[in-house]
Amino acid sequence: MSLLFLSLMDYQTPTSLYDIDYGMLEPCQKINVKQVAAQLLPPLYSLVFILGLVGNLLVILTLVNCKKLKSMTDIYLLNLAVSDLMFLLTLPLWAHYASAQWDFGNTMCQLTTSLYLIGFFSGIFFIILLTIDRYLAIVHAVFALKARTVTFGVVTSGVTWVVAVLASLPTIIFTKSQKEGVRYTCSFHFPTSQYHFWKNFHTLQMTILGLILPLLVMVICYSGILRTLLRCRNEKRRHRAVRLIFTIMIIYFLFWTPYNIVLLLNNFQEAFGLNNCDSSNQLDQAMQVTETLAMTHCCINPVIYAFVGEKFRRYLLLFFQKHISKRFCKHCLFFRCETPERANSAYTRSTGEQEPSTGL
Repeated sequence: MSLLFLSLMDYQTPTSLYDIDYGMLEPCQKINVKQVAAQLLPPLYSLVFILGLVGNLLVILTLVNCKKLKSMTDIYLLNLAVSDLMFLLTLPLWAHYASAQWDFGNTMCQLTTSLYLIGFFSGIFFIILLTIDRYLAIVHAVFALKARTVTFGVVTSGVTWVVAVLASLPTIIFTKSQKEGVRYTCSFHFPTSQYHFWKNFHTLQMTILGLILPLLVMVICYSGILRTLLRCRNEKRRHRAVRLIFTIMIIYFLFWTPYNIVLLLNNFQEAFGLNNCDSSNQLDQAMQVTETLAMTHCCINPVIYAFVGEKFRRYLLLFFQKHISKRFCKHCLFFRCETPERANSAYTRSTGEQEPSTGL
């Protein structure tokens, strides 16, 4: 009873757990898994929804009101926040589905699945674009002056959304709501003759696009970034940038790797010798835990891609100063801060040389 990817027990979609799995040699009772999911997932989804909504809305408001979307990085950060919001807006429906059944009809089933998938894939792609953007800004600074424009950011963002929609289509096409037994579900319904092909295709697509590709890009780009930063003479700035880079890599890896491993094990149970009832139940429970952990990454994105950045923190304080403290707390001094551009001058007093930017 998870989101779109958890229902691999019968390869149905979001929260579509069944009491019995007939994929085993003998019927496998899964009532306990369903009951645990019905109690555990709704409050977790609700918490992720609230935290993610607040964090990503703050990112969007800060980018639009204070930073004015003046760079390619700003464009990608904005689109990443929009991707996370699309993903998050589906959580209240999945929370209800986890505790009851799908009560919203076939159209809402397809629409919700579309938002969830497109938000997921576009979020991954914008993380990749942000990684490449940071690589260009630090390693190829001269070339980046011409390439990293707002116009190029808008164009590549548009292409990214198109690619995200195309990546989602195979799953969306086979998703529908129908009555199965005593409850309505929102599920995958692959053609019987091509069932195993589409099942394996979906799993491999999730693993390649959701884990292998972004990690490969991160390793290549951040290796070049680290080599460049290690030559930076500003030790404090260098350590701050290196710390941010490792935070991004480690958090992404920790949040998504467990889910992708369990996803592969669940889909290829027979190959790993796990096609028995006990193992199937354990894998379903592991999917609930790891998928929920992976899902919370959309709450962490505003932190690791925005609030960890020193310049963005100053813009956020400036936003509160202009729009919150002046209106509700005229005498508060907490939100007073320097203009971000002045406070973040890229030039050192001692040498007058420009230091490589961390991108945020």
